[in-house]
Amino acid sequence: MAKLSGTTVMLTGAGGALATAIAQELIDAGAELILVGRGEALKRAEDRFPAKKTLDLDLTDPDCVDILKKQRADVLIHTIGAFSAQDAHKASEKDYQAMFGANMQSLFHAAQGVLPHMIKQKEGMILGVSAGQAAKMSGPGAALYTASKAAVAAYLLSLHDELKAKGVTTLTLYPMGAIDTSSNRESGLTWEATIDPRALAQTLAHAITRPARAHMTELKVYPEL
Repeated sequence: MAKLSGTTVMLTGAGGALATAIAQELIDAGAELILVGRGEALKRAEDRFPAKKTLDLDLTDPDCVDILKKQRADVLIHTIGAFSAQDAHKASEKDYQAMFGANMQSLFHAAQGVLPHMIKQKEGMILGVSAGQAAKMSGPGAALYTASKAAVAAYLLSLHDELKAKGVTTLTLYPMGAIDTSSNRESGLTWEATIDPRALAQTLAHAITRPARAHMTELKVYPEL
């Protein structure tokens, strides 16, 4: 198990299925948590996990950046995201705003909030979740989702190349299949195989503890076949 004693991790999407698995893994590893989420989901996470701080924030709102800048996080794990499927030629402006707001804008604001402290202390890590479609650069039937998740990957890699000399690194996680969550199971969609969120949590915890000379910028996790 990863050892994260003394490390403060800001976890967004607190209360969500993936974030819950990650929070448990981080607590078990000794990390301190700053939980960022909304409403009842955040309350469930707060009740379940001891946290250094909890923040009820809409990360698509630019005003959240100033609030996040007041926190001191060594690591940001950003799990907020959304999915929708539609024929590309039928996609609406509302569809576009929803996908890029949830998947890219929320990451941008979270990163803007934590980066000043990371750069000042010359150490930090930002981890984000992309998608298998983005890794393949093709998502028929979900073009906006795929494009927004590809933007997540491009943004994180650009941050890494820009800031690695200042001690700040990034990692893009690509779940190469559906994550096994209750919402995915209830959606009516079927998959041949799914990925256990606990496995993703363990993968991220391991990635945080990698030495600088063995850092990974991208990581694909496949479902069991």
